[in-house]
Amino acid sequence: MRGDEMEVKIGVIGGSGFYQMEGLTDVKEVDLDTPFGRPSDRIVVGTIEGRRVAFLPRHGAGHRILPSEINVRANIYALKSLGVEWIISVSAVGSLKEGIKPRDFVVPDQLFDNTRKRENTFFGEGIAVHVAMADPFCPVLRRILLESARECGVEVHDGGTYICIEGPQFSTRAESEFYRKMGFDIIGMTAAPEAKLAREAEICYATLACVTDYDCWHPEHEEVTAEMILSNLLANVEQAKKVVRKAILKIPEERDGCECSKALEKAIATRADAIPYETRRKLHLIIGKYIK
Repeated sequence: MRGDEMEVKIGVIGGSGFYQMEGLTDVKEVDLDTPFGRPSDRIVVGTIEGRRVAFLPRHGAGHRILPSEINVRANIYALKSLGVEWIISVSAVGSLKEGIKPRDFVVPDQLFDNTRKRENTFFGEGIAVHVAMADPFCPVLRRILLESARECGVEVHDGGTYICIEGPQFSTRAESEFYRKMGFDIIGMTAAPEAKLAREAEICYATLACVTDYDCWHPEHEEVTAEMILSNLLANVEQAKKVVRKAILKIPEERDGCECSKALEKAIATRADAIPYETRRKLHLIIGKYIK
């Protein structure tokens, strides 16, 4: 599926408004298929100051894929097949707190999955796996994103809970007020199941959340619209790209300080000899180092 010249350790998944990576050299477009179908788009592989990077637009070119339609399993599998060990996710979110303002950035440390109809695991079909998700975002990559954002001079919040809703509709006022009372900080439609599948694939994953609005709860701000979101997002997307570029250059060659690379070590419940051959073959990229 890939040659050595294509191997790349750093992946970036771009969200609304973040459709391409500038400054890449030695650029190649990789058209991949996976056992779970095709990813959102071709993956652009290039080099930034000596670091190989794979970029994938989450919603596809032209923003044509709804959050519920994103083939997240194919996206994560495709990046894994290129050798990716780190994924920086860029995501547009709404704020559920007065102090988190539109055009701020948040690097969340917690995730609440309120989606209902998304494929959220690679496993099943004869193999049961239960990965730990107490801390859904890689602490090492979170720290790198925070440092990078601060060095870029942007307003960034350390930590917070991202509630992921199904969408594609925005919240009702009743829903928005409920999420606020539950103590959530930001709201979006894409971090789940990305974070879960990245953990199952033993990839370090963290989100740079770009705040575009106050959802619909704020009495002094107009009702959220796609136009408002895109306007605010485009206003700070250049800052997001600067943060991501700086973060890429800070990512270490070897992974240390987190458990992401060993997420499956004690998570596979099924005996190796009980796993069907077809399932073992399909998931070899993910479970191969544990199941021969």
